[in-house]
Amino acid sequence: MSFSLFPGRDTLQMGFGAAHNSVMAHPERCVAYSVVDDAKDRAQKLSHEAAKEFEKGVAASRPKKQSIELYSGTYYAACTFGGLLACGLTHTAVTPLDLVKVRRQVDAKLYKSNVQGWGLIYRAEGLRGIMTGWSPTLFGYSAQGAFKYGWYEYFKKTYSDAVGPERAHRYKTSVYLAASASAEFLADIALCPFEAVKVRMQGSLQSPYKGTFDGLRQISAAEGVAGLYKGLYPLWARQIPYTMMKFASFETIVEMIYARLPGSKGDYSKAAQTGVSFTGGYLAGILCAIVSHPADVMVSKLNAYRKPNEAFATVLTRIYGDIGFAGLWNGLGVRIIMIGTLTGLQWMIYDYFKIAMGFPTTGGAAPPEEKK
Repeated sequence: MSFSLFPGRDTLQMGFGAAHNSVMAHPERCVAYSVVDDAKDRAQKLSHEAAKEFEKGVAASRPKKQSIELYSGTYYAACTFGGLLACGLTHTAVTPLDLVKVRRQVDAKLYKSNVQGWGLIYRAEGLRGIMTGWSPTLFGYSAQGAFKYGWYEYFKKTYSDAVGPERAHRYKTSVYLAASASAEFLADIALCPFEAVKVRMQGSLQSPYKGTFDGLRQISAAEGVAGLYKGLYPLWARQIPYTMMKFASFETIVEMIYARLPGSKGDYSKAAQTGVSFTGGYLAGILCAIVSHPADVMVSKLNAYRKPNEAFATVLTRIYGDIGFAGLWNGLGVRIIMIGTLTGLQWMIYDYFKIAMGFPTTGGAAPPEEKK
């Protein structure tokens, strides 16, 4: 009897033949196994893809990493640029409103209404006449906005740190007022030369200058550099109260709006937050216009009528004698519309810019946590 390491032919036929016969007898079993395997593979793939999508959703819902550190030098520089955009673009856009306002302040009898004023200017000079003063407005209020918003962010943080978080929250309105006054003091120094050119261009029926830099050159040549700053004191008198009201009332109004809405500020979308910014800014702008209007009239009159070497007090007395108390309110209606729209758009643009940079919007901050 011989012995072999390999199975014989009969053995192989018995094993594989049985399997073959089973398959041939029940072919549906192979199909069923194949379907089950395919279903398992597809389920695994779908599960893997679903897990990936879930991870993406979780990552998107997480707060984005702050690329620029808050209250750093880069942060204040970004806020400065945001203020430049907010003020420069909006003031330039409302140049036609500003033009008629200034001319009516200089001579209340010039136009019976704003609409009549625009009509007369357009028929005489076309669209270019309606936009008289746009260039110094763009340069001046871009510089002013950059200084105002950038320095406001800096002074607000500095003054808050100086008094501590609890007192800063308790006396937050005082912090807003102090920070905005400090910022506007510096911003008006940047604005004043351009404001002098703008008012002289708009206050005359025929502009004496070809443009912004021609105006700066002519005023400096005739009156020295001091001529560009002779309206600085009334500008401070107009702009500092205006900005104090603008920033403090805006922060307060925005906080009140969020306090009356369900949830917290962070629960609302970017569009909703900028909508709140526009609403708060528009309401704040109405208050700003009323508070600063008499000084605004004086700035317009002073740049147009101040004689060379005339003392500041003398020219103010002369102007008040000519127009009286009622004259200090000439053009208030159009200024309310102009300043309300301006302030609303400025805060909306500024906060939209802050969102784009990854910063929190202005106003509506939560109180500091109590120490346990």
